Parts: sequence; C-alpha cells; structure tokens
Amino acid sequence: MIELEGLTKHFDDLVAVDDLTLTVRPGEVLALLGPNGAGKTTTVRMLSAILKPTMGTARVAGYDIIAQARKVRSLVGVLTEAPGLYTRMTGREYLDFFGRVRGLSGAKRVERIAFLADWFKMASALDRRLGEYSRGMAQKIALIRTLIHDPPVLLLDEPTSAMDPESARLVRDTIMQMRDDEHRSIIICTHNLPEAEEMADRIAIIRRGKVVELGTPHELKTRLLGPPLMEIRLVDDSSNGLIPLVEEFAPVESTGDTWIRYSTSDPRSTNPVLLQALATAKIPVLMLSEVSQSLESVYLRVIEEGK
Repeated sequence: MIELEGLTKHFDDLVAVDDLTLTVRPGEVLALLGPNGAGKTTTVRMLSAILKPTMGTARVAGYDIIAQARKVRSLVGVLTEAPGLYTRMTGREYLDFFGRVRGLSGAKRVERIAFLADWFKMASALDRRLGEYSRGMAQKIALIRTLIHDPPVLLLDEPTSAMDPESARLVRDTIMQMRDDEHRSIIICTHNLPEAEEMADRIAIIRRGKVVELGTPHELKTRLLGPPLMEIRLVDDSSNGLIPLVEEFAPVESTGDTWIRYSTSDPRSTNPVLLQALATAKIPVLMLSEVSQSLESVYLRVIEEGK
C-alpha cells in the first residue's frame, strides 16, 4: 500500500508538490496525469525515499519514507523516464549488477534474470552491450531491472516509452497481471492517455502540484463530461420522425440523416423503453450504442480550466 498525507515539497519559492493526500491500495494501479512541471516526478522521488519532503509524509509498504527510508528503497521498484543505462555493460552484466545491489544471491539472480528476460523477450539480447540496444530495448531492460527484486510497490514513469506496439502491449499486460495476481501497489506517470485509461483503476490529475481531480475513468467522465451519450443508427433516413420520439425520453444532442445522439443519466432504464417505442412506431434501427468519450477530453478540460 502507498499512503500520502499532506506530502509537500518546496524548492526555494517554488511549490513543486502541494499537500498531496492519496492512498493506493494493494492490487491497484493509480495513474498520475499532468503537464510537465506538475509535480509527478517530484512525487515519485519522494515516494522512493530519494528526496525528502518539506512537509507531510508517506508510507510505502508500511514504512515511513523519512524514518525508514532505507527499508522503503529496498521495497520499491522505480522506473525513471531516462533510465541511464551503463552502456559498456552487457544486458546480463547490468542486471546481475543490480541484482547484487538488491541483495539477491547468485542463484536467485540467475533465476530472476532468466525468467524476466524470457518474459520480456530479451533473452537473445542479454549478451550484447547496452550501447547497441534500441530505445525500446533499453526501456525493456530498465523495466527488468526495476522488477529484478520482485518489489511489492512499483513507481513507473512512462513505462512503454519508445516501445513498438507489440512490446508496449506486453508491458501493459504484465502490469495488469502483476496487479491482479500479485496485488502490487502501482503508480504510473504517463502522457499516454489511452494507456492510462486502459490500465488504471483510478486517475489522479495533478496541476501545479495539487491533485485537482481523482476518480475512476468512468467517474471522471461522468463528472466532467456529463451523462453518457448514446447513438441510434437507422436503416434508412427516418431521423425526422425519430427526433420527437427520442425527446420524450432524453435530450437530443445532435442528428444526421441516418443517426441521432441523445444523453441519458440512466441508459439501462431509458434504452429498453426507447427501443420498444421505436419498434412500436415501426422505425427500423440498425444499432444502438454508447458514444465513446475519451480520457483525453477529461484531461484537456481540467488542464484548460486551470489556465
């Protein structure tokens, strides 16, 4: 578990992180979203006991980030946006080195390196120098380093940066599996909003060091974008007769020749009754579906409101 209570960091007159209070439960992924300079990286540095807060505190896996900083560092896996690889080492040497740093025995290091390299499809590249790796390969080897000691808490900054679609999918699936099967507490900082929406149980949007919005993707969309938007597609051009019928059940948002969109706060109740009314009126319906509203729309609205 990760618990932040009034976590604050000043750099002279700059307030980088301002009174953050959050909890990330075991088996939960929290995505930290915000523009550059919002305080995401500073927050991660404090949670990993690299940077001391000015005020407030946090507990990571049950340990205080100030009083028990060494224990916190041993239990956290941190992936930074710029991994800083030792380019003269081979991948195997690099992972073995960090396995030693993390206190793993020789046999355990061999086991973990082999398992993770195979999992991330990097086994064939382990004996090449890191300086020869592509950016995507370098990102994967940095992620393996993050997981080498099997930490209960993960702090991941742009985990799929520079990866090809196949590798990015593998990483996302791995994160989700670790959450579900091993009940890790995971924080992800990312600018990839579709990725955040797919992986995160909850989203925290940070602006100028403060959390200004917090909730599940669905909660944020409902709160900031309004009721779900539904679309009816028709077999032929009968939208003119459809509009007054729909307006009896829900506000009409927009129309086309063969489609109409309406909003309803209770689609489970509204839609079946509306479909029955359409059938009674003999208006042929091709499809009824919810219009996808993106997390990007939520994010842009929050950030624009703060300007």
